[in-house]
Amino acid sequence: MEPITGAREPHKRTDKGQATRARILEHAAELIYTKGVHATNNEQLRRAAGVSRSQLNHYFPTKESLVLAVIAWQAERVLTFHRGVRFARCDNLDAFRAWADFYVGYERVRQEGCSLGPLASEIIKTDLDVHDELASAFDQWRDIFRDGIKRMQQLSRISADADPTQLANLLLAAVQGGTLLAQVARDIAPLKDALQTAIDYVQTFATSPDAGVLHAR
Repeated sequence: MEPITGAREPHKRTDKGQATRARILEHAAELIYTKGVHATNNEQLRRAAGVSRSQLNHYFPTKESLVLAVIAWQAERVLTFHRGVRFARCDNLDAFRAWADFYVGYERVRQEGCSLGPLASEIIKTDLDVHDELASAFDQWRDIFRDGIKRMQQLSRISADADPTQLANLLLAAVQGGTLLAQVARDIAPLKDALQTAIDYVQTFATSPDAGVLHAR
């Protein structure tokens, strides 16, 4: 799938305009996560973001354009995090475990806030035409895991019998399910356990006890 872009706005924005738009999206994501799409209205969003009616209408003339942009904004945050230097060469089990440890810490800091999975669960309940954008966001996230597992196969660190897409789906499901349970319980342990268990399963495909481990430090 093509990367999602959110609301289609051909004109370049000033730095101030970009900051205003980002502030609106951040507050919109929090409101949608806590109240749901239908219960989030323009007045609430204007107060939370500190913008005028005309500013809100300028950037997001319809609720659908706002929701599309929220999806794109939140997805970009997640994808940028996973495409950063900490995950750029995730082609061994040590790297996957280091990513999981860092991600657990990342979610612990922002546990009370929304993340892509819980946000998507609120948006998908609506009749807005945003399914393709949500699917694209999760496809791109899953593909980051899948590409890492494929590199592990190419380096003969895990068996050719392993299915990279299936394992990537498992890792993404562990992230999403673990995050949801951690937010409900207000305890990061479910996320940590889910990620550790998913990576342990990936390790069962290792071609030797240390084939998926990077020894060079």
